[in-house]
Amino acid sequence: MTSICVAGGTGQVGREVVRLALAAGHKVSVLSRHVPPVGSASHHDGATYFAGDVTTGEGLAAAVAGADVVIDCLEGQFGRAQKQFADGGARLLAAAHANGVPRAVLLSIINCDLSGFPYYVSKADKERKYAGAPLETVVVRATQFHGLVAGIFAAGARVGLIPVFKGVDFQTISPADVAAVLLEEAVADSVPAQHHLRTVAGPEVLSMRAMAGSWKAVTGTRGVIVGVALPGRMGAFLRSGHNLAPEKALGTETFVSWLEKRRESL
Repeated sequence: MTSICVAGGTGQVGREVVRLALAAGHKVSVLSRHVPPVGSASHHDGATYFAGDVTTGEGLAAAVAGADVVIDCLEGQFGRAQKQFADGGARLLAAAHANGVPRAVLLSIINCDLSGFPYYVSKADKERKYAGAPLETVVVRATQFHGLVAGIFAAGARVGLIPVFKGVDFQTISPADVAAVLLEEAVADSVPAQHHLRTVAGPEVLSMRAMAGSWKAVTGTRGVIVGVALPGRMGAFLRSGHNLAPEKALGTETFVSWLEKRRESL
């Protein structure tokens, strides 16, 4: 049995890590800004929850105390959270090291260091904090989640138009598949190097237009599929194929199978 602290264990990937770790018989503590109420979708029976804030360092020591590994699934997409994202990771690493935790595993995004998009820049900055940490670290870079693309389609469908970015393919992956890799790296007997980088991608490469057709078929949503040019840094990143890694294909949950599991909630 491994003692695991999941930072951000109430988010979409963090919840899956907690679920898988408990099912495997590990001892799990969860660090989040707020402790979720018992019975909520974010709360798993058997895990111990700690309130903490990586932007201030409050509560971190209590959450990581006694852990064999920290899995960092924290997010910081907007505003102050994004600006503090990398420094928050450094505070978490410092707390882990001070409490004798030998390893930390970070969830990140594929090729984030090749994009000037601010959210991706914050991810790359945090990766560098991990690369300079005094403990063993593993950075798991994942392709975009199925839900990201489905969310774009759903937003457009509200006005009868389903946008597809011209010249863009995706290799989306399910949060559960990524969570399994994070847990695998957390409990591995050893890592290839003190600071290891691993990329994981979804099981298939699809054009965004093909994904839109599948989304319409599964959800039964009406709407016209419209090609649009995505400008700016993110458009350039996606059209370059930096979001793809066919040689790193993993998992069995395709975009369609993920949609079918969630048909009623989409």
